[in-house]
Amino acid sequence: MGIFNNMFGNASSRFLSQAKPILEKVNLLEKDFLELPDEDFTKKTLEFKDRLQKGETLEDILPEAFALVREASKRQLGERHYDVQILGGIALHQGNISEMKTGEGKTLVATLPAYLNALSGKGVHIITVNDYLARRDAVLMGQIYNFLGLSVGVINSQNVSYMYDPKHTDADEKRDEVGEFKIIYEFLKQASRREAYSADITYGTNHEYGFDYLRDNLATSLDGITQREHNFAIVDEVDSILIDEARTPLIISSQGNESEDFYIKFYQIARQLKKETDYKVDEKLKAISLTDEGINKAEGLLGIENIYTEKGIKYVHHLETAVKAQALFERDKDYVVKEGEVIIVDPFTGRLQPGRRWSEGIHQAIEAKEGVKIEKESRTSGSITFQNYFKFYKKLSGMTGTAETSAEEFLKVYGLEVIVIPTNRPMVRLDRSDLIYQTEKGKFQAIAKKVKDINQKGQPVLIGTISIEKNELLSTYLKQEGVPHTILNAKNHEKEGEIIAQAGKKGAVTIATNMAGRGIDIKLGGNPHTEKDYEEVKNLGGLFVLGTERHEARRIDNQLRGRSGRQGDPGETQFFVSLEDDLMRIFGSEKIQAMMGRFGIPEDVPIENSFIGRQLEGAQAKIEGFHFDSRKHTLEYDNVMTHQRNIIYNRRKKMLMADRDGIEELLESIKNTREDSEKIIQEKREKAGEEAFFETVRRIALYTTDTLWMEHLEAMDYLRSSVNLRAYGQREPIVEYKKEGLSMFKEMEEVFKDQVLSLIESMDTESLNVSKEENPSNTIVLTSHSEPVEFSDLDKTTQISGSSNPTANNSKDLGRNDPCWCGSEKKFKKCHGK
Repeated sequence: MGIFNNMFGNASSRFLSQAKPILEKVNLLEKDFLELPDEDFTKKTLEFKDRLQKGETLEDILPEAFALVREASKRQLGERHYDVQILGGIALHQGNISEMKTGEGKTLVATLPAYLNALSGKGVHIITVNDYLARRDAVLMGQIYNFLGLSVGVINSQNVSYMYDPKHTDADEKRDEVGEFKIIYEFLKQASRREAYSADITYGTNHEYGFDYLRDNLATSLDGITQREHNFAIVDEVDSILIDEARTPLIISSQGNESEDFYIKFYQIARQLKKETDYKVDEKLKAISLTDEGINKAEGLLGIENIYTEKGIKYVHHLETAVKAQALFERDKDYVVKEGEVIIVDPFTGRLQPGRRWSEGIHQAIEAKEGVKIEKESRTSGSITFQNYFKFYKKLSGMTGTAETSAEEFLKVYGLEVIVIPTNRPMVRLDRSDLIYQTEKGKFQAIAKKVKDINQKGQPVLIGTISIEKNELLSTYLKQEGVPHTILNAKNHEKEGEIIAQAGKKGAVTIATNMAGRGIDIKLGGNPHTEKDYEEVKNLGGLFVLGTERHEARRIDNQLRGRSGRQGDPGETQFFVSLEDDLMRIFGSEKIQAMMGRFGIPEDVPIENSFIGRQLEGAQAKIEGFHFDSRKHTLEYDNVMTHQRNIIYNRRKKMLMADRDGIEELLESIKNTREDSEKIIQEKREKAGEEAFFETVRRIALYTTDTLWMEHLEAMDYLRSSVNLRAYGQREPIVEYKKEGLSMFKEMEEVFKDQVLSLIESMDTESLNVSKEENPSNTIVLTSHSEPVEFSDLDKTTQISGSSNPTANNSKDLGRNDPCWCGSEKKFKKCHGK
């Protein structure tokens, strides 16, 4: 076969040589399933499961399983997996990243390894970049899995989950026609989170999988746990999820205290501070630093002499946060204001992210800036990076059109090889050289003229921008030229699939953020289209993709180019850039600006110069390296937390499962806390009875673990902020973080033992012997030296009545330097007075 004659780098060529015999087996088996009756497909699935039970491996049955899925797809979708798609499926099953160009049918490829690995009964997670694609793929591919006898679940944001429902056959025709870009909801029925995770194959976004993991580790009963083991994951658009989004850890929060006045007060101060004079902005690091003049001005406005000594870290934090909100976060670029609410815009996809909030007071500071309702501050209850979350999977794989430029990072961080899969048909797209302009205004004028010329001949145009703000600006220029167009951005993203699917129609002009509509095929002539429509647009030159500026990562530019020229279609791409673009302004060279000025080139006249082209690529390489360091930095800090997180979550798991051995182990560990520890435990155990005692200790341990862990996470956040300053003292911040973090964790574990023992000591054993009829809420009362504290499982959650600290009521008469009442021999301020 010709496709094996090309070399695609060492890993790819080795894989292709090794996969060729497997592909040949699959092709030979294809004829065996042609005559198989429809009802026997589920029987084959049961046969495969039985063979696995008897000792065969997934590799043994791979050729038959892939051939069966190929035939099921032909019958259900009318689509046969190409040979290159079979190769892509093999690469995924072996735990690699399949790099397949846009339009090569990655969604269909995933059905092969998903089916094969689901036969083990341990579940398969297919991870998409947004809720829309998770629902669409489940509806579209669900018919194949259902035909083969497997169940399909979907997890979406806002705690919405679905199961694939095959009953609505009356909607089949509609799905066949528009299912590639429109969700046919008749095939989805609402289900519980646990049901969706119990399905053989579950679709969902990376954020939901990660947040569900964190939520499961905050659950107060087994009923609250939704996920099962992490068996096999296929990550769609793997570069977007494992690289672009890996700089920001997942953080799950609970509401903290009200502090609206603080944010308003500091917003009013921040808007009176002037850039460069009162504060400096580092756009590369996305950071601000206050100057002496700025600090003096803020102190004058606050009416204090020294903000650092008089008011401490809280005031400094609020001031810096307010200035960041003012200087670094732009409306309609980083966020939008919709119905009185500040909603984050995903910087990689351009989509709105309702329900997500920036931490450390940033979100509240922006709410104060925009004059909308300021929500309560949040406290971190749990956090994890995507890098560490995805390491839980026994086997991980991914697919994308643009992974090769990040192959080194995939291998170093995740241990994943990038396998470049050949295209089904040769690519004939024409990628033109960049046109460079002096100013942004000149660039947009030139774009408007170019689009008008292309539009007049009927060739469809897709224009990629980097933000909603630039979409609106470009739209104004096109209106001035009289060019009809459609805007696709985060403000109307609910219909983006339907809009982008029609971007290949004759005469269509679509403006979209670079990543908008990702995952949707743009077919020449529109979708659906006639053969005449297709041929007409093909003869006009196919889809013209026009980039309005270079993205920070070369991969994003390549993804935009990849929207054109699918499956051997003609197409054309070109980028229009200016020296005022963020990339060139922040990371570019001043030599270019000087050169343009020296040549006396007008602002709306472009130049094509190899030196400037190299400078552009150099700027992108610089920023890619910077972001790689940022992700590495995030991972290094999270690795410190990983060991601690595992200890805490394992303890919670034992308590949730009411593991008697685990509870005994815990009791054994606290016997050395005080001299009378063993006596207290034994006495309460005898009075309460075994069952009631163990249940109470289980709940006490859960409550105390969660309270202290939340405080520890907060302390670790503060530590991370402060250790960076130690670099000035020639000390390595990460080393300091590890050392102090370990010390703080050990101290927390000691406090945990103290608090558990104190709560056992204050246990009211009489209330534990009350029958269920007399105490239907199953409330456990802990008596202390003053008012009682109650644990209730009324709503399957741990409720604490009284103050946030279960033993704080004992502290009424204690000074901060007095010995703590709990008997730990520590000062009150270092123990329960924290």
